[in-house]
Amino acid sequence: MSGCLLAAAAPWAQAEPLWLDDAGRPRPAAREAVRWLTDAEQHGLHPSDYDASRLASAVADAERAAPAPDAAAQLDESLTRQVLAYLGALRQGRVDPAHIQARYDSATAPAPDLAAVLRDAVARGQLQDAQRAALPPWPQYAELQKALVHYRSLGEHPAWRAPLPALPGGKLPGGQRWAGLTALAERLQALGDLPAGSDHVEPYDAVLLEAVKSFQQRHALPADGVLGKATLDALAVTPAARTQQIALAMERLRLTPLPAAARFVTVNVPEFMLRAHQHEAGSVREDLRMRVIVGKALDTRTPLFDEDMLWIEFSPYWNIPPSIARKETVPTLRANPGYLAAQGMEFVGASGVSTAVTPENLDAVLAGQLRIRQRPGPRNALGDIKFMLPNNQNIYLHHTPSPGLFGRTRRDFSHGCVRIEEPVALAQWVLHDQPDWTEARIRQSMGRPRPVTAKLIEPVPVLMLYQTAVVADGKLHFVPDLYGLDKHLAQALRQP
Repeated sequence: MSGCLLAAAAPWAQAEPLWLDDAGRPRPAAREAVRWLTDAEQHGLHPSDYDASRLASAVADAERAAPAPDAAAQLDESLTRQVLAYLGALRQGRVDPAHIQARYDSATAPAPDLAAVLRDAVARGQLQDAQRAALPPWPQYAELQKALVHYRSLGEHPAWRAPLPALPGGKLPGGQRWAGLTALAERLQALGDLPAGSDHVEPYDAVLLEAVKSFQQRHALPADGVLGKATLDALAVTPAARTQQIALAMERLRLTPLPAAARFVTVNVPEFMLRAHQHEAGSVREDLRMRVIVGKALDTRTPLFDEDMLWIEFSPYWNIPPSIARKETVPTLRANPGYLAAQGMEFVGASGVSTAVTPENLDAVLAGQLRIRQRPGPRNALGDIKFMLPNNQNIYLHHTPSPGLFGRTRRDFSHGCVRIEEPVALAQWVLHDQPDWTEARIRQSMGRPRPVTAKLIEPVPVLMLYQTAVVADGKLHFVPDLYGLDKHLAQALRQP
């Protein structure tokens, strides 16, 4: 990326000076551009990456005494190059998404020509327009940037100078006394969960308990107001660590394409949340939100990618992936042949369908000559609806016959596919432009003995995201780094 930015900057060297006047003195835009670079941390970037300190000194020196023509030209070109590098990092991020296990290729609205935007903004005396044009188009970005500034301001807050004391008995319900209540109130006020000016006295009163519930809800914890180890551990995370978490979330938004399609779906894997969006009047609106179950962190992670949803299959067959058949289904059938009939499964091959659990059929499955599928019905692992987004990883969205799992706080239970909590609502949203697909028809189609297909008039992009800091309903939420991918991104950003 830096090579492209340098190439884009090269023509400026032969153009009229951008930042210095004819006498070699800095224009007001030069001072503002230097402020961008020195304040790059407000966007989670590093001033040193843009030679901010040297350029600030050089511009200050040029204000005191005009440099020689060659030095002025060099300063002008250097500032242009670094400003373009800064704007490019804001818009496109700093690493290749493929290096952080993300592969996105959605059709997006054209990105601005940052060099042309910068030249125009300087000419009009509106430099800030160039920065606005470079910001990622995701609506989350501005809210995360505000949160980043706030958490950076808490870096030296006295509430984190000493650790909270141990809890008596390992947990603290409401109405109890604890030596850490004053420090707890200070932290919760700094974080915005406890209103400023709230009077607190011992014991653990109702006002403070509600503040703890707010904190728990924002940190993916059971919001019961009981102080226990998990809540105390989350409270112990320093503002500096949360600042880094927010900065990584902002970087991921830079690396993730905002689809140009009118409607699209995102699945934020570590948050276990699906959202349906649509473009409206130049902004992006969230229409729908629901809980999801994703791939197990240990061995069947949901990959990060994007693909178009093309059709919905009601009452689907489940064609058991070969890897699952080898590792799980075939060994189970060897030990318990009755499992096939009990689960509504059958063997399928070129010669037709069989329900005979024989050594020959099981060997044929292992050899790739037969496959095992599960018929539509109440035991079907896909539930009664499947949203198809063809991809070479065989990942799709589907319902589940085990809806009780959606009540869990941590929901990584699948083999990689995404189980969704409210399939009818999503189907209605996806099929909004096909009025013959009423809710009644959708529900009837989910109970058929054979699959029923609804083709989409317009493809709907589906993006698998990874954001551990999210703004929802006006509040900043943090979720655990489920797959350790934040650590991976932080390492990639530390590389030269």
